[in-house]
Amino acid sequence: MGRTAAEWSAPPKFPATHYVDSRLYTDEAIFKEEKEKLFRPSWIIACHESELPEAFDYRLFTHPAGVPLIMVRGDDARVRAFYNICPHRGNTILHDPSGNAKRMTCIFHQWSFDTRGNCVEISRAEQGYQERFRKEDASMREVKCELAYGGFVWVNLADDCAPLREFIGGAMDILDPYMQEPMELFHYHRAHVRTNFKLWHDTNSEFYHDFLHYFNRITGMLQPGYFDRRYTGFPNGHATVGSMQIQYDKYEGSKERAVGWPGLAPGGWYMVDLFPGMTYNLRTSVMRIDTSIPLSPNEVLIEFRGLGLKRDTAEERAQRVFDHNTIWGPFGRNLHEDLLAVTGQGRAMREGTDSRWVIQGREENSTIHDEVGMRHYYAEWSRRMGRPAYAPY
Repeated sequence: MGRTAAEWSAPPKFPATHYVDSRLYTDEAIFKEEKEKLFRPSWIIACHESELPEAFDYRLFTHPAGVPLIMVRGDDARVRAFYNICPHRGNTILHDPSGNAKRMTCIFHQWSFDTRGNCVEISRAEQGYQERFRKEDASMREVKCELAYGGFVWVNLADDCAPLREFIGGAMDILDPYMQEPMELFHYHRAHVRTNFKLWHDTNSEFYHDFLHYFNRITGMLQPGYFDRRYTGFPNGHATVGSMQIQYDKYEGSKERAVGWPGLAPGGWYMVDLFPGMTYNLRTSVMRIDTSIPLSPNEVLIEFRGLGLKRDTAEERAQRVFDHNTIWGPFGRNLHEDLLAVTGQGRAMREGTDSRWVIQGREENSTIHDEVGMRHYYAEWSRRMGRPAYAPY
């Protein structure tokens, strides 16, 4: 028998920690607050160092808090991050998404900057400013930047932020043994999805949704040990998922992976979820990284990166690309199904649909179909936002 409006709106019969108010996925005020309280003070992956292989190489990145950034490798080989905003009249400095620039010049009035953020040229400076304003007064706004955890470039907008390793804590320890060799990017694409960024991260926080994936239902879920993998929560909202060995030869049209990963057992798989919206996913022969860039309460840009080893032969790299695209490419076996699911959530939860609650009530001793990963995430969300996810108003 169906429920009445009052029954539909009543809180689920679970502890308050086991459900969230679905309005936190659609409320514009909450979204703006998240950008300031979750993303601005957090360390965020901007790109991989292999995307900036040479001196003066740059790449643009829109920070989840909304700030446009330039990631650039200087003549000293150091990678730095700056606002992509001219200090003169607030114009965009660089427009192409990537390139090589010894000088970064604003097209508006030809003010130029070097890769260390110094202003090196102000057109007709003496005539217009005399001694009242100098190049030294017009340097770029630099933000905190570190290279770590597999060669990724991390940024933090807060000048007084804690060091990256303090933010991560022990969450990456499970992957550290497998990130000792230099990696190189071989795949990048973005998905523009009509859903809330937290709903995407939720899919990486629970594996109960393996029922969504046909190939997972007929292969991995039938393997011994599948249900034994455990979630481990860490401070700051991070979590890891224990490993399992995937029998790829059981997949229709697939076979056992011909290329592995240094130190990883054949078919091995590790995953780390990082608050507020990043995931490391090492699966047999490929490292995949997801980074969420929220655009609105019901709109997110997800950056997907696939990486192999820098020392790969041409044959090894070709195999890694094949392995990656089979599962995680835009037309792979899993990714499009995940995107379809969260798009459906975004459609059903948009403002005015009368969606009310999202249940996170499964308890299976913190194993793979337990929803403890989601509860752990929203506990951190509640702490940072200063309001409980189950009653945010």
